[in-house]
Amino acid sequence: MLIDAHNHPNWHGHNARKMLQNMDEQGIDQLWLFSWEVPQDEYSPQYHAVLPPTGSAIPLEDVLAVGKEAPDRFVLGYMPHPKRPDAIDRLKAAVEIHGVRLACELKVRLPFDDPDALRLYQFCGEQKLPITIHLDYPIDHGKGSYPRPNWWYGGSLDALERAIRACPQTVFIGHAPGFWAHISGDDRALKEGYPTGPVLPGGRVSQMLRQYPNLWADLSAGSGLNAISRDPVFGRAFLIEFQDKLLFGRDYFDTRLMDFLKTQDLPAAAFDKITYQNAHKLLTTYLG
Repeated sequence: MLIDAHNHPNWHGHNARKMLQNMDEQGIDQLWLFSWEVPQDEYSPQYHAVLPPTGSAIPLEDVLAVGKEAPDRFVLGYMPHPKRPDAIDRLKAAVEIHGVRLACELKVRLPFDDPDALRLYQFCGEQKLPITIHLDYPIDHGKGSYPRPNWWYGGSLDALERAIRACPQTVFIGHAPGFWAHISGDDRALKEGYPTGPVLPGGRVSQMLRQYPNLWADLSAGSGLNAISRDPVFGRAFLIEFQDKLLFGRDYFDTRLMDFLKTQDLPAAAFDKITYQNAHKLLTTYLG
């Protein structure tokens, strides 16, 4: 059994047919299918090369269209922009009408602890919808990313922690460079998206995973893989310690994360939890 707990429809040119073919090739039994509702002026024009040509990132309509092609293999996720006045109504309708089971992905230029966002998270907790968050810091990359010098999302790990505390019944799933760079006990997360080299003691990701029962983390994309591979000895210990709170995911359509996990000689129980059992637990035990 294998569950990809982070991916998107029509992403990097993968429509339903190509996604299912890719899943079959890699032995993926089930895939969590996320929207990304964000205004066009809140994401880099570089995304146009990999997004569907809708002008609104990845709308719920794309999730529904791809999901209906194999409802037994796709788990539907949708997260409206928290600043929409009808955000809760829209999410409630998506759950009741379309069977949405995840509030994902939250990737907007808004601090995680914004009052409107907190109200939406509380609704997610009531509905037992886990939220996958995306954190990026305002790091200027010097590439002339018109029309903004950087593309931050979520504000800070401090803002995420305040949201986690304010909504203890809501499950948050950490993701993206700004989250994973905090695996090390230094301030490089504020300066670098993908820090390399030894992981220093005292990383806040580990501290928060220990402290908050409602914080989980997904290993998808280059950020998750970078965090657990930059310091191999630490990475293996991290995977074992937090085997009950980590989710396998890709956010792409490659094999890099699985290839790495297979080199770690993890205990079979830990490998199974990370690659499918934890995702299944969220969809059954937590979601009811």
